Parts: sequence; C-alpha cells; structure tokens
Amino acid sequence: MTSTAQPPPSGARAAHPEHLGHVIFIAAAAAMGGFLFGYDSAVINGAVEAIRHRYDIGSAALAQVIAIALIGCAIGAATAGRIADRIGRIRCMQISAALFIVSAVGSALPFALYDLAFWRVVGGFAIGMASVIGPAYIAEVAPAAYRGRLGSFQQAAIVIGIAISQLVNWGILNAAGGDQRGEIMGLEAWQVMLGVMVIPAVLYGLLSFAIPESPRFLISAGKDERAREVLREVEGDSVDLDARVAEIEHAMKSEHKSVFKDLLGGSFFFKPIVWIGIGLSVFQQFVGINVAFYYSSTLWQSVGVDPSESFFYSFTTSIINIVGTVIAMIFVDRIGRKPLALIGSVGMVIGLGLEAWAFSFDLVDGKLPVTQGWVALIAAHVFVLFFALSWGVVVWVFLGEMFPNKIRAAALGVAASAQWIANWAITASFPSLADWNLSLTYVIYTVFAALSIPFVLKFVTETKGKTLEEMG
Repeated sequence: MTSTAQPPPSGARAAHPEHLGHVIFIAAAAAMGGFLFGYDSAVINGAVEAIRHRYDIGSAALAQVIAIALIGCAIGAATAGRIADRIGRIRCMQISAALFIVSAVGSALPFALYDLAFWRVVGGFAIGMASVIGPAYIAEVAPAAYRGRLGSFQQAAIVIGIAISQLVNWGILNAAGGDQRGEIMGLEAWQVMLGVMVIPAVLYGLLSFAIPESPRFLISAGKDERAREVLREVEGDSVDLDARVAEIEHAMKSEHKSVFKDLLGGSFFFKPIVWIGIGLSVFQQFVGINVAFYYSSTLWQSVGVDPSESFFYSFTTSIINIVGTVIAMIFVDRIGRKPLALIGSVGMVIGLGLEAWAFSFDLVDGKLPVTQGWVALIAAHVFVLFFALSWGVVVWVFLGEMFPNKIRAAALGVAASAQWIANWAITASFPSLADWNLSLTYVIYTVFAALSIPFVLKFVTETKGKTLEEMG
C-alpha cells in the first residue's frame, strides 16, 4: 500500500465534495440491477408452496423449477463481461432490464410448469448480467477513495430488493386471505407476486439512460474526450484528466483482450488468483445463505409456523440482512475486506451450529419444542446478520478489485459463474436434503462456514485502498 506520507496516485484522489452526490447517484442507479437481482431471487419464496400444489409436484421437481433460474444466472454472468466489452456497460444494463420485464410477465402468466421454468431461466440470465455489470461498472466509475463503499451499493441494493420482495409478498398474501393461491385481480396470489417485478425492472431501464458510460469503455472505443467529461463528473475539476486517461490507457493495454484462455496457467488449470476468486464465490454460497431467501417460508412452515407468520419471519430476516449490510458499508473501507470476512465467518459458524442443534429435535404436535423453536429463529437471524456484514458485501468488493488488469473481466465472469453454479447446487439440493435430515443439512453449511476461515487467512490478500491499476 502507498505510504500515507506520499501523495496518492491520481486514481486514488477522492471526488470533489460537490461531485460526490452525482457519483452516489450513478452508483445507486447502476446498483438498481442488484435490487432486481435480490427481488427476483427472493420473490419465489412466496410462490414455492403454491407452485408445488398447483402443479402437484414433489420436492425434487420443485427444487429444479426454483433452481433452474440459476443456470440462466451462470450463463448471463459468464457472457456479460464480453458483451459489455463489445457494446458497453450501459447497453448491457438496458438489455438486462428488458429481460427482467419479459421474465416477470411470463412468470406471472405461465401456461404450464415448463413455461414457468423457461421464464425463470430468462430472468436468471438477466440476474447474471446484472451481477457482473453492476460491480464492474461501479468499480470503473468510482474514485478509489470511495470505491469500497460505493461498491457495496450492489449488495445493499440486493438486500433491499430481498426485503421489499418479502414485504410485497406478505402484503399480497394478506390481501388474498392468507392463501398463496387466493385470487387477486383475476390471478392467483403467487402469480401477482412474480408479476410485480415489472415495476422495478422498468425503473432500472429508465435509470440506465440517466447515467454515463464507463470511462474505461469510452477510452477503449476511442472516445477519449467523452471519457474526460465523465472523469470530470465523478472525480472533480482538480484531477489531472490527461494523466487519468493516460493511466487508464496504460492499464488497458494489458486487459482489453481479456479472454478465457488468459485465465489458464499454474498447476491446476486456472491461475491461482482465479481459484481464489472462485473459492470466495463458492464459500459465499455453500454456507446456505440462499436457503434463507428461497425457502424460508417453507422452512418455518415445516417446523410448525403458520403461513402468515412464516412470511413475516422472512421479512424480519430481510431487515436484519439490510442492517448487516449497512454495518459492512460503514466498515469495509475502515477495517478492510479481510477482517470483515473473518468476523463474519465466526458469526456464521455460531448461528448455523445453533440452527443445526435446534433442528435435531423431534417435532411435538408438528412443531419444534418451544426452546428449540426460539433458538432456531434467533440463530437464523444471527446467521443472516453475520453473513450480511461480511461475505455478502466483501465478496462482491473483492471480485471487483482483486484481479490483475489483464484478466479482470474474464476472471470476474468465471468467478461470478462459479457463484451461480454453487447457488444452484445449494438451491436444488435443499428440499431433498431437508426431507432427509434438516439438522445434518445445517451441519454441512456449518462446516463450510468453518472452512472459510483458514481459506481467507491463507489465500486472500487485502485490497483496501489500492487503485485498480495497482492490481497489475
């Protein structure tokens, strides 16, 4: 890291105070893709049991319908970087918004189960694109001094999207008399839940027209003058614009042809830094976080909580998720990414371990014993809190920062794809694992949370305070 006694590199200068509000607006608009990511990921929670009953399917088939969107996510994440390098970050956002709209309408009006599954894949592709473009765009536009906090906007938007979707689902369920298949506006309640996503998708599309293209893409396209204008907007008038453009051009000489083959090398197919990115992505998912958002209503109902209360607990978990994310946003640039990850891992081990213990008890009259029920509920919130204040934010920040310039775009795409594949594995396996042994399922998640601690200690390098150009 640069000594505090030396002047920072040009890329590390903070945005002039009068420009900071504009930078925040740009980052927030780009992070709207994260909001849709969270909303679409969690909205299905309100429809799981209704889909099971409407189409009369078992746990394995139900899991595939829920999880199939993640295949689309993986494809979208793998291709987004290349698409963005060809047509720009903003055009990618607009394509993603259009796909979100189409997916929401199709999911709300399915003809059959296969039809619903197809529209979920379309929505998944949009999520995958948004998961890559949002953090990459923010990392490219944000001044280095604010990049960690602005980069955390993506995760903040995700958790707000999750919370809003749970609140909307709860409201729709109550409007339908507590029945997920109750009629509202001529549709079943679960269909309305899925269709409401049209509203934020349209807003995302509109916001994409109000923010500038990434200076890096503009320079790659030969639009240096426009790049200077954007840099002036986000970094202030005191910045040496010619020096910044030269700095970016120098860095891009080794990164503009970033392709999959650039990631190959070392003893194990990929370069070590790529494996570290994949490892971060996989650990983020293998602790079982998305079980809390895809299946929480079903989970609580399975241990005796009535449907309305289960939806309410899903919402309170989402609020805790937001609180944890705010904590991470405050501290990510103060204490660093690595310490937060370690703190979160320890907290997750405790929360998941307590859940595993509580679920090991037999149900009494269809419910957990009172003590174990309260422990399970509190532990679930503890787990989500520690995930949100750590891995939920720092993994996205790490992935936007950790890779050398030459391989950044391709490596980010591979790491994000690994994240979606890991997400799919957890989502597709949970219903069957829960039917087999819910307690042991949580033991598995606890083990992965514990293993993340030595992984971070041994392999992960702190990126706090470094410019993207300093990453190589």
